[in-house]
Amino acid sequence: MAERVRRRLTAILAADVAGYGRLMRTDEARTLSDLKAHQAVLFPMVSEFGGRIIDTAGDGILAEFASAVQAVECAVAIQKVMTERNAAIDQTRRMQLRIGVNIGDLIWDETRIYGDGINVAARLEGIAEPGGVCVSEDVYRQTLGKVNSDFIDIGEQSLKNVARPMRAYKIAVNGPRTAAMPGLALPSKPSIAVLAFENISGDPKQEYFADGLAEDIITLLSRSQTLFVIARNSSFTYKGRAVDVKQIARELGVRYLLEGSVRRGGNRVRITAQLIDAVTGNHLWAERYDRELADIFGVQDEITEAVAGAIEPTVAQMERHRAVRKPPETATIPRSPACLPRLLSARVSRRRTSAVSPMP
Repeated sequence: MAERVRRRLTAILAADVAGYGRLMRTDEARTLSDLKAHQAVLFPMVSEFGGRIIDTAGDGILAEFASAVQAVECAVAIQKVMTERNAAIDQTRRMQLRIGVNIGDLIWDETRIYGDGINVAARLEGIAEPGGVCVSEDVYRQTLGKVNSDFIDIGEQSLKNVARPMRAYKIAVNGPRTAAMPGLALPSKPSIAVLAFENISGDPKQEYFADGLAEDIITLLSRSQTLFVIARNSSFTYKGRAVDVKQIARELGVRYLLEGSVRRGGNRVRITAQLIDAVTGNHLWAERYDRELADIFGVQDEITEAVAGAIEPTVAQMERHRAVRKPPETATIPRSPACLPRLLSARVSRRRTSAVSPMP
């Protein structure tokens, strides 16, 4: 008789370092040293929460837990510890973990576990934000009301090598449930915030170029008569933070966000920019620019004008589409103060007429 396969229901935590390849290309020795220092703190935490590490290939961590609650609590605790440790480290050298948590019926032997549930945890880790935690719907159901964290539904996700789309949730890592910050009302004009462009070159000197590019775009857009543009001091406060675009829009009181990145290689630079409708999360416009850096200020001016020149007509087109889709009963017609007496008189006249009109 064939030996029966042993199975058990297990919660899987998968983690890796976001941008690890970039850190290694910049300084291999220091990156490896930093990784080992972080692991010396994080590995014991897995045991403290009742888990067991089953793999540590490269920059990754794979651990199992008997309980989904333990796995989620461990994931949140790890991210909080990493936030504290990163606070004392230069921004270009910080290691931010992405963590995915899944629960599945897996095959196991004395040393390892096997099964598709591990692949799902790894894919959830891949869609998690740096510094964030992403969990499957099964984990969400098992832990809802049992952990002191808020879950945010990010909808169905098509994960690589997973047969069907599956619903996923991200966890608000920054503390227990608190009242949400009240959102600012949207201004009368289309509103936009330009976030600090991300420097993905691995060269700290490019921070100045990335910041200058975003600042010039803000300055140029601010000259528009049709846009309400958030000041640099407000939009740049989110620099280096993994924050949901909807949260940023709510806190700043804007509908549109412009984000981008700068990557330099030799004497060439690649700049990307994306315009997002922060209410829906949809990308409205995106472009990539490859340029030679013979004249850095010339390139900066050229890209600034190209991006700003594309933003205003795109926003105007979206506003027209929104106006067409708006239900008639919600539309308002501006009226000047001078016309109000005539309108009031007409309403009184209609009321008197209706009051004396005979019934048919």
